Amino acid sequence: MFDLLFDPHAWTALVTLTAMEIVLGIDNVIFISLLVSRLPKKSAERARQIGLALALVFRVLLLFFLTWLIGLTEPVIEFAARSLSWRDLVLGAGGLFLIAKATQEIHAEVEGKAEARAGVTATAGRAFAWVIAQLIVIDVVFSIDSIITAIGMAQDVEIMVVAVLIAVAVMYVASGVVAGFIAEHPTVKMLALAFLVLIGVALVADGMGFHIPRGYIYFAMAFAAAVEFVNVLARRRRRG
Repeated sequence: MFDLLFDPHAWTALVTLTAMEIVLGIDNVIFISLLVSRLPKKSAERARQIGLALALVFRVLLLFFLTWLIGLTEPVIEFAARSLSWRDLVLGAGGLFLIAKATQEIHAEVEGKAEARAGVTATAGRAFAWVIAQLIVIDVVFSIDSIITAIGMAQDVEIMVVAVLIAVAVMYVASGVVAGFIAEHPTVKMLALAFLVLIGVALVADGMGFHIPRGYIYFAMAFAAAVEFVNVLARRRRRG
């Protein structure tokens, strides 16, 4: 283990893997930020911390079940002349969940925002439990995707664990800023929900064996976010 401290290849793998884990964690941060945005401020902060803690726990636990994870990539069923593994099924189901959740949230924002918020306020305890349940589901999906990617990029478990710890720490810092910004700007929230639909479609495509390079998706997200950021600045200037 200590040999890794003086191995330049290990440091290169750590930097590369950490960057990749941070990028993959963007999806997780957006989903957590959107879910907690409907909760009261104190509950939202607690739910955000629980969601990120679960993301860390699931990732670290999965790292110690590498043999089992590698087995998840073996074909288990045939569908439409394609061999699907457990990983494909999990990613496909997670993608469908993201699409359904984002669509539901968009409908609530457009058609029934006041009613939805009233319902959350009236049943705060159940709303908090429901948010945590959804965080568990999506954390499992994103963790499996993240760790299987890590397996392909590094050979040492120690490097993977350190990369995951750094990535989750960055996610923790970023999630607070993202959550606050989304809560303050309704148009940004709608844009984030559109991102979730896009991510969900990409996960379903991956599950069906049609890989969409994440670079295209993240570029589209970054471009749209930059345009919306300019819009936010323009609105602030007009108000001032």
